[in-house]
Amino acid sequence: MTTSHGDKTEHGYMDLEAHEAAVNGNPPTNTSRFAIKNAHAREIFAEFMAVFVMMSFGLGATAQSILSSAKYGDFTQITIGWGIGVLFGIHIAGGVSGSHLNPSITFAAAVFGMFPWKKVPAYVLAQTLAGYVAALFIYIIYRPMINVADPNRETTHAIFATYPNEYTTNFIGFLTEVFATALLVAAFSLNTGCSINPARDFGPRLMMLTAGWGSHVFSLNNYYFWIPIVGPTVGGVLGGLVYIMLVGHHHPQKVTVVRKHGEQFHF
Repeated sequence: MTTSHGDKTEHGYMDLEAHEAAVNGNPPTNTSRFAIKNAHAREIFAEFMAVFVMMSFGLGATAQSILSSAKYGDFTQITIGWGIGVLFGIHIAGGVSGSHLNPSITFAAAVFGMFPWKKVPAYVLAQTLAGYVAALFIYIIYRPMINVADPNRETTHAIFATYPNEYTTNFIGFLTEVFATALLVAAFSLNTGCSINPARDFGPRLMMLTAGWGSHVFSLNNYYFWIPIVGPTVGGVLGGLVYIMLVGHHHPQKVTVVRKHGEQFHF
């Protein structure tokens, strides 16, 4: 028996709960009295923790660089910080939630049948809330230095959220987000996340709104705030579509037969 792209994704390349049920008959159980019994709740907590760790590394590296005027870190150190954060995030939640780390990944996976739509709202909420909490955590740590460098909260917003170059229009910014996220999704085949990420931007932006920066964090650069949300979402779907059309549908299907209690499951 062979499987189609839809057959494979139906059994949960990104929905580990469904995969465990198909392979083992029932998901494994934990007898600890402190264990969360609801599988979906476990996924949400894992996704929250993974995004929190990713964001803490990335925002921490960014804050150190900006507040020290690049004396204790430049663009290279910032990218390394984000890279380590993504790596740790994947390892923290990979076996529980799939480590999407990114609403764009979650949405694209659902569009192409690799993830159930019913789980999307909770995943996106957990990812965004984790971004908010991580930004708040970094703000508390660096608040004394921020108070010195920017007492009126006018110049340090770039620590927490993304803004375009002064010579870049919002249209070019939108195309950049779409293209970059499309490459991300196509390269990783919808299996992981990166900092081209609505939760990475919107969560910290909300934190700044509540921590004294004011509403201009949303209105700067002609209300640029929507572009890091919509651009990656569109780009994620386009990248997934390109991958599926050019690679996924044409790649030989590997079939594994798992026998459990006399039944056969094909992947």
